[in-house]
Amino acid sequence: MSDVRRIDYTGEGLSEAELAPTPFQQVRRWLDDAAARSEARGDVPEPYALSVATVDADGTPNVRTVLMRLFDETGPAFLTNTSSTKGSELAGNSRVAASLTWPAMFRAIRFRGSAELLDRDVVTAYFGSRPWGSRISAWASQQSQPVASRAELEQAYETYAARWPDRGNVDDVPVPDFWGGYRIRCDEVEFWGGRSNRLHDRLVFTRVTEGTLDDVNAWTVSRRQP
Repeated sequence: MSDVRRIDYTGEGLSEAELAPTPFQQVRRWLDDAAARSEARGDVPEPYALSVATVDADGTPNVRTVLMRLFDETGPAFLTNTSSTKGSELAGNSRVAASLTWPAMFRAIRFRGSAELLDRDVVTAYFGSRPWGSRISAWASQQSQPVASRAELEQAYETYAARWPDRGNVDDVPVPDFWGGYRIRCDEVEFWGGRSNRLHDRLVFTRVTEGTLDDVNAWTVSRRQP
């Protein structure tokens, strides 16, 4: 294909000497860098955009992009309609892969592990922090299900908006029973740094025992060829 546009990756990569002692600390460093870059240059428009891959009952993979709304020593987490396709697939097979990708920075992070439901109190607290319109949309959208038209979706929104008007309170809109979230309990976290001539860096934390993402004894580090 002669019309393929080729870009030489001019990132700084990542060496073992620069790598943080735990995956949590390294993810935190790169997240902070991405957020700062988004503010300063605007070429990382959604630094927390997380691609999440699941498999259906036939083993066919599915991938979609959500927002990583929570991240701590227990792993990355996202919120969603648990009756959606991703929710149904995770109920059948909890194994999951996810990635954060920042092309402008020539960086990516890959997570592999199992998804588990977030505690209800965490879900409730986060739901209350959402803008009123987003809380209404959670009720209006039967996520992943067919809809006849845009007008039908907007009518559902207006119906719920009239039921629960915006009074400026966190409890103006109740939390749907079908709305929740998932934490990824990681077995592997890979840091990819793009370099010239496709000689990229791939440093991988692999779990060797129980422990959080910030437990240095729970992980071993290896380098993979690009």
